[in-house]
Amino acid sequence: MRISLNEKDKSDKGIEQEFKIEFIMEGMSWRLFLLSLVLLEGSTQDFGQTQFICTSVPKDMDLCAATMQNSGPAEDLKTTVMQLRETVLQQKEIIMNQKETIRELTSKLTRCESQNLPEPGVGGRRKEPGSKNTMGDVSRGPSDTLAQLGQTLQTLKQRLENLEQYSRINSTAQTNSLKDLLQNKIDDMEKQVLSRVNTLEEGKTGQRNETDQRNRVESTLTSIHHRITDLEKSPKGNRPLDKFQLNFPLRTNYMYAKVKKSLPEMYAFTLCMWIKSSASPGVGTPFSYAVPGQANELVLIEWGNNPMEILINDKVAKLPFQINDDKWHHICVTWTTRDGVWEAFQDGVLRGNGENLAPYHPIKPDGVLVLGQEQDSLGGGFDATQAFVGELANFNVWDRKLSTGEIYNLATCNNRAQVGSVFAWSEAKIEVFGGTTKWPFEPCRQLN
Repeated sequence: MRISLNEKDKSDKGIEQEFKIEFIMEGMSWRLFLLSLVLLEGSTQDFGQTQFICTSVPKDMDLCAATMQNSGPAEDLKTTVMQLRETVLQQKEIIMNQKETIRELTSKLTRCESQNLPEPGVGGRRKEPGSKNTMGDVSRGPSDTLAQLGQTLQTLKQRLENLEQYSRINSTAQTNSLKDLLQNKIDDMEKQVLSRVNTLEEGKTGQRNETDQRNRVESTLTSIHHRITDLEKSPKGNRPLDKFQLNFPLRTNYMYAKVKKSLPEMYAFTLCMWIKSSASPGVGTPFSYAVPGQANELVLIEWGNNPMEILINDKVAKLPFQINDDKWHHICVTWTTRDGVWEAFQDGVLRGNGENLAPYHPIKPDGVLVLGQEQDSLGGGFDATQAFVGELANFNVWDRKLSTGEIYNLATCNNRAQVGSVFAWSEAKIEVFGGTTKWPFEPCRQLN
């Protein structure tokens, strides 16, 4: 479309031509705008409902260049999305690989557990989780286990022979009947051990059968021990209940003795005992007292190459005892909650002292007192590597600090020596398990 203008002044002709050119350019811009509307309308037929976004463009800027400039952020967003998608795919692949590795490791662990006995832990009183063995002996081979059973059977047979010799002098019907019954049981035990040897030689043992058989052997040993103990009591009649010792011949996790009564709450204590051992390294745990929530409420332990220690509420003091020379020694430990002051006596002589051992922490009541084993849980969780090996007698506990003179009287078997006010050594107050044996004991008469 053109528009002609009648100008009176021909000098304005140049202006008229510039106006016509500008008008023509505007007309072309309108045609491009209308064409773009038609194209957009056609594109909406493919994408359904759409909306138009108006963007301001500077007057002097090229429309195409402006369009390319405005598309920059969209391109960056698209690139970012693609990068995130790639990252997600990579992470998914890594997770799948890790799951496969976990499945393989779990399968291998299951096979190992089904084929091997758990091995005892190598740690002391503070063991790493999962490192200890609470079911098996220290012995790791079948031959070692059989050797231990053989030693226990030999001990029981020796005791039975002593009773037979006594019965020949003082024969009674009850003694003979019990002797015959025990002899039959020991014969059965020997047959079980012989059968076990044959089975091992044939290589047909199974893990589960091995555990069941060991449990039956331990149960039978305990039963035999109780019957022999009753038989030993019978002919001797009026033997004092405190004239005995406990014998722990093997480092296992099933030989122990348990005090029938708990300790009371104590703000001070003295504990004393006669002890004999040649075990190395470390004599083990002569006693441990555990309460709910604290397995190491009161423990005496010598593990590995470490010195003997006393633990109170899991706090530790090292004791200057030297007792693994296969000789009888009398030891005492005193303690008061005020400032945690402690003293250690060996053979009636003060060997060491200290303070700040669990200060102002009273010994809690309602616990379990075990002789010969260290408890990792209330009344159990025994670890064979920390078991006591040796002999123990006259274990007494007082709820006060004894004087140096009183402790000396105990170590020298003076007539004025006292018995424990909290726990006094007596056969009637102690139960034995797993083949732990009782023997007559007279302090100061059969020392060394």
